[in-house]
Amino acid sequence: MYSLEDKVAFVTGAASGIGRASAVQLASEGARVVLADVDEKGLEGTRATIEEAGGQAVSVACDVTQEADVEEAIDVALGLEGRLDIAHNNAGIEGPLAKLPNVSVEDFERVVSINLKGVFLGLKHQIPVMAENGGGSIINTASVAGLVANQGASPYSAAKHGVVGLTRTAAAEWARKGVRVNAVCPGWTKTPMVERVDEWNPKVKEGYKARVPAGRLGDPEEVAALVVFLAGDEAAYVNGAALPIDGAWTAV
Repeated sequence: MYSLEDKVAFVTGAASGIGRASAVQLASEGARVVLADVDEKGLEGTRATIEEAGGQAVSVACDVTQEADVEEAIDVALGLEGRLDIAHNNAGIEGPLAKLPNVSVEDFERVVSINLKGVFLGLKHQIPVMAENGGGSIINTASVAGLVANQGASPYSAAKHGVVGLTRTAAAEWARKGVRVNAVCPGWTKTPMVERVDEWNPKVKEGYKARVPAGRLGDPEEVAALVVFLAGDEAAYVNGAALPIDGAWTAV
């Protein structure tokens, strides 16, 4: 599809779901991928999948809320070829399903720390090394919940709206240095996160499926394909975008 030969890529939340699919597809296009997650067992599963297909991957334990972890993981990527070409800041959690007054401060802070601060820390340490080496492509995982209201999940929606804001601001600040920053905004996608929500309240997923024009949930591989496109030179003029991939849910 898109040749990423000799590129170095960094993916957070790579142990499962969209992060795993993204890492696998980036590797299939020739990139050497650094896999980062707190789930070390899941990371090894992703790495094994990539290597069995002939790709190259390195895994590193990383808590995206801890700046030292993020710096160390990016240093691993820089150790491969002395540069970083692609980053997918994808790590995230769903948080509580509750109306806003019933959300605890602790739950709000945890969701925002992982879903928003984690992206901020990634950008903070990815942008300088890319700018120094002539540019690169950063893709942040936001959500349709970062574009429209997400009733019953205010911490998640707040964090994902923040990701869209960070994406646009970083793109505007660093475009002249060759750094592109875009966001993918998936609708409900078949990931462990959605499976957990379904276990808590199956009506939530069924309600979404009933509203989405496509009549189904997305596949992680479909989101990953958009990530790979944004990572490559074919998307050289796409910058500062927040792209929904949601079966037309936000279109109606």
